[in-house]
Amino acid sequence: MKVGIVGFSGAGKTTIFNALTGLQAEVGPHGRRGKANLGMITVPDPRVEALAQLYQPKRVAFAKVEFVDLIGPTQSSSSAGSSLGAEAIAPMREADALVQVVCGFANPALADEAEPARDLRAFEDELILTDLIQIEKRLERLKKEAKKGREPELLQRCQVQLEAGQPLRRLELAGEDRQLINGFRFLSQKPFLALLNSAEPLTDEAVDPAFVQAATADQLAWLTICGQEEMEIAQLDAEAQLEFLRDLGLQEPASHRFIRAAYQLLDLISFLTAGSDECRAWPIKRGTTALKAAGKIHSDIERGFIRAEVVAFDDFIALGSEARCREAGKLRLEGKNYPVRDGDIIHFRFNV
Repeated sequence: MKVGIVGFSGAGKTTIFNALTGLQAEVGPHGRRGKANLGMITVPDPRVEALAQLYQPKRVAFAKVEFVDLIGPTQSSSSAGSSLGAEAIAPMREADALVQVVCGFANPALADEAEPARDLRAFEDELILTDLIQIEKRLERLKKEAKKGREPELLQRCQVQLEAGQPLRRLELAGEDRQLINGFRFLSQKPFLALLNSAEPLTDEAVDPAFVQAATADQLAWLTICGQEEMEIAQLDAEAQLEFLRDLGLQEPASHRFIRAAYQLLDLISFLTAGSDECRAWPIKRGTTALKAAGKIHSDIERGFIRAEVVAFDDFIALGSEARCREAGKLRLEGKNYPVRDGDIIHFRFNV
């Protein structure tokens, strides 16, 4: 899973990046040198830890989230109507989801005072404008080539949506149409999370109501993080982190809260594999079939799929072994169309 951290200059994107990854990328206008910051975090999963305790495997592997901290336009340039720069657009297209960091603190380096609701909508307009330009260019090319059919008709529907100031993620599309549109990697179609970078830890009730209203009106998921404080916590070792968090009245670091929000945003679940060699979590889209889940591990397993041996994590832990699960009728044989459930422990039978 790759998440693009986006937003206007001065919103604290790199501070949030450091808070989530525990890295120490240089913050401020001189920290970039024209390049994106890259980082990876492990998705905590107590189910994998429990399986590792039972199997004592050679390797334990958790799901990963990759972060790309991207350079953003200044608020003033956006107000003048300029679009996102090419150096930001390309990596944004590669991301599975976008997280806009919105400034919720006083930043003397910015010309205007922080106004989260304004900035949230203004950046959405940037995405819409970028997609609109892309569609207009594509339609112009199709017109020159005298092409008709599904593609130009669908792009025209998207054009109407964007010209109305609405992102493509809110356009209802059938399966085939959605598959066709996905190939264009439009920015306003991507799952989008609004992250308010606050000056201090906030309860949901204390968050700027205009920001909440703007996010709700655009049907956006949102959360708030005190970036500076969480960045300092992320630099500490695990034991010191827990002590610091307790002193602040926090139950967990920002990265854990963010991961839950990201999983929900992307509608992800994890299935598990377990054995003496490896215990591992595999993130997949909810509703993924056993056949496609097998391909997540290796294409040969998908190609030679025979069946999947499945047991729910809770049943496995309660009974203590695969043999007992089989005796109790909790271990099932499922076919290629079985929709994998969160926490399924799966052993794939295949023959290539």
